[in-house]
Amino acid sequence: RANVSRTMDLDLFFKKDFLQFTGSFKERGARYTLKMLQSSKSGQQHSRNGVVAASAGNHALALSYHGADLGIPVTVVMPKSAPIMKVEACKSFGATVMNHGCDLSEAKAFAMAYAKRNDMLYLNGYDHPHILAGQGTIALEIMEQVKNIDAVVIPVGGGGLLAGCALAFKTLRPEIMIIGAEAENCPGFAAALDAGEPIFTPVKPSLADGLAVPVVGVNAFATAKDLVDKMVKVKDEWIAIAILRLVEMEKAVVEGAGAIGFAALLQGLLPELSGKRVVVPLCGGNIDTTVLGRCMERGLAVDGRLVKFIAMVSDLPGGIAGLTRLIADAGVSIKDMAHERAWVRGNVFHTNRMPIQALERILIGDECVKLPVP
Repeated sequence: RANVSRTMDLDLFFKKDFLQFTGSFKERGARYTLKMLQSSKSGQQHSRNGVVAASAGNHALALSYHGADLGIPVTVVMPKSAPIMKVEACKSFGATVMNHGCDLSEAKAFAMAYAKRNDMLYLNGYDHPHILAGQGTIALEIMEQVKNIDAVVIPVGGGGLLAGCALAFKTLRPEIMIIGAEAENCPGFAAALDAGEPIFTPVKPSLADGLAVPVVGVNAFATAKDLVDKMVKVKDEWIAIAILRLVEMEKAVVEGAGAIGFAALLQGLLPELSGKRVVVPLCGGNIDTTVLGRCMERGLAVDGRLVKFIAMVSDLPGGIAGLTRLIADAGVSIKDMAHERAWVRGNVFHTNRMPIQALERILIGDECVKLPVP
């Protein structure tokens, strides 16, 4: 049961798959697929020649680690936007890493051509049947660990996790409500549902970079389309708040893609779950440290705990000191301060002291301008 459940009007449980060795649920599908290759006659040649994958990070990490463990050569093609932390981790596991393309679609096209030229097997991280089956094991564990589940909120990128879990849940517990959560900046699965088939959906930069998939998987879509009860689109601001809440209340560091299910609840997109027993998989924790810092600040800003304001103070000695005294008296700490003279409008030679009452109005009154931190 989640600690944050005490502050919400539902009974919330987290499935902490970010604690897997490589930091995400992708290990499930990767390990199962590689083992199936070794156990089948048709797959043994590919086991010797190696496998190729296109991934922004987590699938690449999982294949790299388990390929090394099982003695299967792994080549991963990562888009240029992939976090450097994930790129270096793949290399440390012994995989051959190539950076190609601006997004996952371009990386995938290159990887498939490379696999064909070198007689290697291309493994789609969200559409290979064995991958879907492996991802579905998370649903089996959830049903063993939590009783009387009303709903599950599942992160959606290419659709592999959603397909595997939805099939397992609806087969064994058809009464469980299956909800998919996508980033507002990359709503590929919702677009596919509207079109009736997977279509190219332009993706924009998002805190949930692991979900930035332009075209959802064909097998994943065919499996999940009739099993999903609802899809929601989550704003980046709420993903940032979710990451912040998880750090503060769960002592868990989770990436944007892994936190999006929780973010959907915080954003209020699922009022029908009030009073229900809900499970949210926290499916990835491989967040770049610089991105984590920005997420924390952005979450604090959206939460109203980090504000930005502009105040004009006297250019006489002690002008800024008076402002900082007011801030200190209010019990507020200063994160950063920029003292600007060149772009101030008005008479820059005017040195009349600003009344202390005016500074107070700027600091705590209606003239205080609060803006989210960029």
